[in-house]
Amino acid sequence: MALDAESFSLLRASVQRFIDERLKPAEDTLEEIDDVPADIVADMKEMGLFGISIPEEYGGIGLSMSQECDVVYDLGHTAFAFRSVFGTNVGIGSQGILMDGTEEQKQNYLPKIASGELVISFALTEPNAGSDAASLQTRAEPDGDHYIINGTKRFITNAPRAGAFTLMARTGGQGASGISSFIIPADTPGISLGKPDKKMGQRGTKTCDVVLENVRVPAANIIGGVPGVGFKTAMKVLDRGRLHISALACGMAHRLITDAVEYAKERKQFGKPIGDFQLIQAMLADSQAELYAGLSMVRDCAQRYDAKPAGKSDPEVSMLASCTKMFCTEMVGRVADRAVQIHGGAGYIAEYKAERFYRDVRLLRLYEGTTQIQQLIIAKQLLRD
Repeated sequence: MALDAESFSLLRASVQRFIDERLKPAEDTLEEIDDVPADIVADMKEMGLFGISIPEEYGGIGLSMSQECDVVYDLGHTAFAFRSVFGTNVGIGSQGILMDGTEEQKQNYLPKIASGELVISFALTEPNAGSDAASLQTRAEPDGDHYIINGTKRFITNAPRAGAFTLMARTGGQGASGISSFIIPADTPGISLGKPDKKMGQRGTKTCDVVLENVRVPAANIIGGVPGVGFKTAMKVLDRGRLHISALACGMAHRLITDAVEYAKERKQFGKPIGDFQLIQAMLADSQAELYAGLSMVRDCAQRYDAKPAGKSDPEVSMLASCTKMFCTEMVGRVADRAVQIHGGAGYIAEYKAERFYRDVRLLRLYEGTTQIQQLIIAKQLLRD
């Protein structure tokens, strides 16, 4: 699926205008109130941003992976929390239903997700299962044509906003083959939320624990109607999510470089702009070269993702998605560090955005699989080949 070139060009131009005219001016407000203003969320729904990755037949815009990466790259130029509002609807929350759900599940949930009427979260991580997702302990015990689910999920993005969860629970024995993926409405009796997490950065994003105590869910709510394939669904979803995060990292790197260049042209020391000094130029040059490499990886891997059969996993593409995610998220960390250094003491002050982006980008190396997990995926595939 993909939007035709002319329509996509118009969409991207409108997103870029929205970022410049609405989102960037609201960055300080977001930081102060630790939330995205409601009028901005309403505008995002109106623009269709909650459904960019969902096909038109289910009420979305139906962007290809390459097109999604371009839009997310643009959104990286402003505060992280703006994209996070609809990030789970576009990615890990909806894609499992789209890839492996029954037609009835798609018709029931995807149009509401695409419009933003329903915010959906992805609940996989637990207190004792993060990188080792196959060891999750949340259990779903059969009870007639229902399951009774007990467990705790941790660091769940958009949980306080969610109307439903795509939730992984163990329906069988040990390991990946015993895991099933459920669609669970957030108002189901027995679900409670922990207190909102206080994080190093990314103010305005919402994460918290999700606690399930004897939550009764119909067996028909298993994605695809088949128990035991939830882990495979989760891994397929993560390929797309990793490319999404890689594009975001590149957009954030470009914003950091742009701000650093402007500061280097204006700030004077020893009687001239600091941009005239070669050691400052070297940091800018290294950052630009790394951004170019990362963006090239994103575009190449996204094209390969689009070329494979829809909904099917491809070990080569998965390995390249891990390469891309690893490089781009590590890259933006280095770029952010240099941007703070170029700003000098001002880079450590909240008034300048380098300080904020420096804190925000740190999470990118942790979620959707840590850098070390990406290394394992890449190495295992090389050894398999």
